Amino acid sequence: MSRRKIIQTVTMAALLALTGVAQTAPAAAKTTRSEPDCNNRTITRQALFGDLHVHTRYSFDSYLSSQRNTPDDAYRYAKGEAITLPNARGEQLLKASIGRPIDFAAVTDHAEFLGQVNVCTSDPASIGYWWPHCALMRSQNIWLQLISASWWTKLGGQLETETETSFVCSLGDCAAGEASFWSDIQAAAERHYDRSSDCQFTTFIGYEFTDAPNQNNMHRNVIFRNTNVPKSPISTYDTGRGNFTELWSLLRQECTDQDSGCDVITIPHNPNLSGGLMFRDPLTETEQNDRLFFEPIIELTQHKGSSECRFDRLRGIGLDTEDTLCDFEQVVSDNLTMLGSVNGKVRTARADPVTIEQFGARNMARNALKAGLVLEQKNGVNPMAFGFIGSTDTHSATAGGAEEDNYVGHLGRRDADYRNVQDHFFSNPGGYAVVWAEQNSRDSIFNAMKRRETYATSGTRPIIRFFAGDYPDNLCEQPDQLITAYRHGVPMGGELLGSNQADGPSFFVSAAKDNGTPTVPGVDLQRLQIIKGWVDATGQSHETVYDVAGGANQAGIDPSDCRPTGSGHAQLCTVWHDPKFDPEQSAFYYLRAIENPSCRWSTRQCLAANVSPFSPTCSTDAEVASQFARDNLGASGDVYGNCCTDPNQQPFYSPVIQERAWSSPIWYKPNKKPN
Repeated sequence: MSRRKIIQTVTMAALLALTGVAQTAPAAAKTTRSEPDCNNRTITRQALFGDLHVHTRYSFDSYLSSQRNTPDDAYRYAKGEAITLPNARGEQLLKASIGRPIDFAAVTDHAEFLGQVNVCTSDPASIGYWWPHCALMRSQNIWLQLISASWWTKLGGQLETETETSFVCSLGDCAAGEASFWSDIQAAAERHYDRSSDCQFTTFIGYEFTDAPNQNNMHRNVIFRNTNVPKSPISTYDTGRGNFTELWSLLRQECTDQDSGCDVITIPHNPNLSGGLMFRDPLTETEQNDRLFFEPIIELTQHKGSSECRFDRLRGIGLDTEDTLCDFEQVVSDNLTMLGSVNGKVRTARADPVTIEQFGARNMARNALKAGLVLEQKNGVNPMAFGFIGSTDTHSATAGGAEEDNYVGHLGRRDADYRNVQDHFFSNPGGYAVVWAEQNSRDSIFNAMKRRETYATSGTRPIIRFFAGDYPDNLCEQPDQLITAYRHGVPMGGELLGSNQADGPSFFVSAAKDNGTPTVPGVDLQRLQIIKGWVDATGQSHETVYDVAGGANQAGIDPSDCRPTGSGHAQLCTVWHDPKFDPEQSAFYYLRAIENPSCRWSTRQCLAANVSPFSPTCSTDAEVASQFARDNLGASGDVYGNCCTDPNQQPFYSPVIQERAWSSPIWYKPNKKPN
């Protein structure tokens, strides 16, 4: 027995973990009778990369941006096939394909407007098709399209008023339209799900619940385990505005409480734009329990920014953190109006920068995790015990299109071509949802999400492992390290019960760099960090960041062409012990893997326009490129001026970034003392 003994699970539970039943799952693992038996199956699980946030022409904000790809096209793109996208003029002329296929995906079109968009776009013989709102939506004039967007968001209760149905539903059959699109979404998922033993690609039936009162993002993606789904998607028209708890109530009634095999999770979107509302203290015991049941994971990063933590580089202060790496892919505002730029100008004061002091602390996931420990100390239950994934939130049907060097935009014509740099400079390509699953099938992936054995990446594909338990210090050298890791501990997403051992658990940490492709090699790893959050006896929460493998180096980029310079690590592995472990303190730990520097997508696109962010002539070169775009591409305003943004004058932006991956946390819980 190791000197670092931890009482966390009985041996049988650990063995069950190696046969596909997770000892740390919030709910028992389930199976679906029709699931394939895959050739590529492993009991120590494999990393599968996916995207669970994908919009197609069935979403109002995709269609009005001249995007015409369907759910079938989104799945084709995810599997490596080329699709056609609109250019900045709205012409269907751009060919796009992903550099590497992904393993799984879900189309998540907005539930609220499926029927109304169907009437507006499907049948010119319908009177509703010609309703002015619909005509604006189909227009090729970007200003008319944006008027339409404002109309839709008002109807969806995203401004100051409650939801209301468009008059188009008096002219056409919106109920039939919704049923048609919902059926199409399900059928496309079935067509592209590889049920053979090859198990090359998995799809999930899903949709987006689009609640955003006053543009505070409370959106959730609703992902179903299998084909047993409600007759229609539950939307804010059913729950009312600002009422996400009713979504859970209705999902119980129409899914999980039915004896139909229906199972579902809801995934909160990037909380950085929620105005501090995403992770409130539960108002009732039902809300607390439903959050734990329905929301085992959250979306930590996507094209509208990263939600791990926040640090203002200019002022040298963070949002309840001193972690300087928290300046990564932050946006300056705290709500969805951050997308409201046209021709290089922000069109709403609501998108103005929000100071650290005004920014909602729980917009950042790390702070919400700490708040969960505080609530657990008070009430005995942690309602914010969630894991992490990433995704894209593409509105161009480009499922998995998170590559910095191959970023075609995520908003149809609104960020196509030059518009990406001009209007969406502070957005990014998004990230990936990664699961550790026995095989590439719906049940295996869904069970991984339920037990939180997941991680998020910012768009690259490193392989990271994170376990806590009772491990020898030389585990990295052992050939059966993963068998040992599962047998004597818990993986990312798990819970570790305490002991009276003062030296605490050992953490097994490993990472392998993203190897990239033959034409685009991956970037070396720089370092591995463990982030610890805990709450002391007085109820005060704290955090610490530990460098546990690798470290700062001299790596960088060649400013002329973005080639990496210097070296890092292809692999990193260690067994780490918390030097300040207190067996009486509840805590969480998660792994953050940091890559060497690489060029941001915007830097690559600026260089392609002969505008170098690193050049002393940047402003002059930007005006030349802007004039060319105005003379030849139909552009207006300052097109490439953003390329010359000075990172020394910005709290978050840098032309050079460090891609990263974040594991789901592991929670340490002290043994309860007898009364």
